Amino acid sequence: MSLMRTKPVEQSIRETDEPEYQLKKRLSALDLTVFGVGVVIGAGIFTVTGRAAQQYAGPSIIISFVVGAICCGLAALCYAEFASTVPVSGSAYTFSYASLGELVAWIIGWDLLLELMLGASVVAQGWSQYADLFLGQLGFNWPDNLASGSHFDLLAFLLVAAVTAVVSLGIKESMRVNLVLVGIKVFIVLFVIIAGLGYVKAANYSPFIPPAKSTEASTGLTAPLIQVLFGIQPVTFGILGIVTGASIVFFAYIGFDVVATTAEEAKNPQRDLPIGIIASLVICTLLYMGVAAVITGMVPYDQIDPKAALASAFESVGKGGYATLIAAGAVAGLTTVIMTLLIGATRVVFAMSRDWLLPPGIGRTHPKTGTPLRITITLGLVIALVASLTPIGKLEEMVNIGTLAAFTLVSIAVIVLRRNRPDLKRAFRVPFVPVLPIISALVCLYLMLNLSVETWLRFVVWMALGFVIYFAYSYRNSRLSGRAKEGEVPSMTST
Repeated sequence: MSLMRTKPVEQSIRETDEPEYQLKKRLSALDLTVFGVGVVIGAGIFTVTGRAAQQYAGPSIIISFVVGAICCGLAALCYAEFASTVPVSGSAYTFSYASLGELVAWIIGWDLLLELMLGASVVAQGWSQYADLFLGQLGFNWPDNLASGSHFDLLAFLLVAAVTAVVSLGIKESMRVNLVLVGIKVFIVLFVIIAGLGYVKAANYSPFIPPAKSTEASTGLTAPLIQVLFGIQPVTFGILGIVTGASIVFFAYIGFDVVATTAEEAKNPQRDLPIGIIASLVICTLLYMGVAAVITGMVPYDQIDPKAALASAFESVGKGGYATLIAAGAVAGLTTVIMTLLIGATRVVFAMSRDWLLPPGIGRTHPKTGTPLRITITLGLVIALVASLTPIGKLEEMVNIGTLAAFTLVSIAVIVLRRNRPDLKRAFRVPFVPVLPIISALVCLYLMLNLSVETWLRFVVWMALGFVIYFAYSYRNSRLSGRAKEGEVPSMTST
């Protein structure tokens, strides 16, 4: 049996009707757009914007966001074509299974699991820090031995447990909670932008593009891989500073791809999925640019506090009370991010289970909730324990490398499926194929090369573990292995 055996699109769609693995189609274009905004707009809008402006691009960070959005938009177009053509759970995993083969699909699925689970854990720890700050501003002091950074972060554990309970109830119920929290988050972001405009000083935008200057190169495992391989030295400010800033803020957009994991639960996936993916990206870009304009207009770029840019900006104009509002926005914002990442992770594992690359029994959907309950509870528990017991630290970069690897392969897969299956009905088509997908893949590879050597080493170790599992279990038990007859579902137990 070939390692590159592909799963026909028709078979993937046909398997969505199997009663044991059937998800409920309950999501509209609005649900999917809110879903995308919910995961993309997180702590980054309060932290990454200020840090990138202060360290890399100055006021021209606004242009960096545009460049980042264009780069991300190329990948978004590829996702939109696939999600509307193959409306099946699993996102990049499912897309690559239909075009690049089972081994690549497994790599992407394993890769996405790392991205989504670790991402949810990291965000839960960030949520705990903001929640601790918010509670302190309300006069409630959380015990130090249970606070963020302690041996057991109780707030992070309780949050993930609560989010897991909501997600277990059903996708529509999760979206209702998500809609309310995203509404709060967007309202606070708009309020901050509008309120901040009154304190903007035109002089702070000059020079809009600060003069370029070289920075001290990193060494050892912390050095970017591109520096180690090609000797390229990092530059801040100037035109290259805008590009460097774009590579930083690019990661603030990560998450829109999670919308594609819910393809199977969309009412009209051919129409609604492209709308949800592209609309969420446009909305987030406008909000990011607004915040960037306010921060760099209120405070000279070299005086921006990279750790708490918005809060310190308002404190500098005598509006320190807004820090409470900003903390509340971050608490609401990060809650939606964790919920969305958990849903994405469960759908990827669900898709891999339905393909029998993982034990098929764990993927059975509950007859009442229409969700893969066993997977949801198991992943929720793992994420809660990792978030509450592990000092994540620099492992945050692992989220980025996993996402960019998925973006790269999806871009390539669009070209392959166009060539191999030109007969497929495509409700949305990427323009200028193969040029745009190739540019998308190259941009993602470039951004991956800007990550540190230690991040690449950790990524290689995680991938090696995935290969062990694939060849020890998945390769022999896959639906495509010929071990079982089509439609037969082994190891299923009654709920």
